[in-house]
Amino acid sequence: MRPVLTVVGSGTLVPSGERSSPCHLVEAEDTVLLLDAGPGAVHGLARLGKPWWKVTHVVLTHYHTDHFGDLPHLLFALKWGSPGPRHRPLQVLGPPGLEGRVEALRRAFGDFVTDPGFEVAYHEVGRNGSRDEPAPGAPSLRFLPVPHTAASVAVRVTLGGRSLGYTGDTGPEPTLGSFFRGVDVLISECGYADPPASASHLSPASVAAMARSAEPGVLVLTHLYPPLDCVSAPRLVREAGYRGEVVCARDGERFVLGPAGGRSE
Repeated sequence: MRPVLTVVGSGTLVPSGERSSPCHLVEAEDTVLLLDAGPGAVHGLARLGKPWWKVTHVVLTHYHTDHFGDLPHLLFALKWGSPGPRHRPLQVLGPPGLEGRVEALRRAFGDFVTDPGFEVAYHEVGRNGSRDEPAPGAPSLRFLPVPHTAASVAVRVTLGGRSLGYTGDTGPEPTLGSFFRGVDVLISECGYADPPASASHLSPASVAAMARSAEPGVLVLTHLYPPLDCVSAPRLVREAGYRGEVVCARDGERFVLGPAGGRSE
């Protein structure tokens, strides 16, 4: 089975009837991995017919609520709503600050955050670190510090011999292109129109510069704030000089990783 990316949430912190906050599902064999878990992620997985109770990994890029606010909901659902007993530990990975936030969630919501009735392992990873699990078919993860918050990271996932990049939220960072070079799918936020209001998000021009260096199989734009939308953002990235395939993410879209992959209906 080639890895498949499903966009669970392509939105922002602004409430929307069409887009949930950031969450991206990667499935391959026995791995069910979430990149971020913004509000609405768990219901979004159910709405898309995805096995939320089989999630094996949650990888968080930073601690803004729109990117990790559904983590307690996932744990609560796994404790009380799973259709059967769980036999695998849940691996939750995040940049520096994870341990303190987990303890704060435990105090706020209850002991199920750290003891949900099955093994849950929290891993606080270095911002420029990596994690390779020894089990066959397990994901390999690399992290890169990015300019958004003091803890923000971008993530590169290798799974089943294929690769996926996710910027999380970031401002322009010169090393992003080389970090993501050659990935099958690159999920990139594109929060601001040009000229950007600040250096905390990417814009069409900075996305195009990154993608020219990365040369991904397909560039997927997400996390758009007005005036950008799914019509203007890809066009503006092309006009800024990117000649590869670029599409706009929508909740529920699927992308197959690998040769002749790309968007899947």
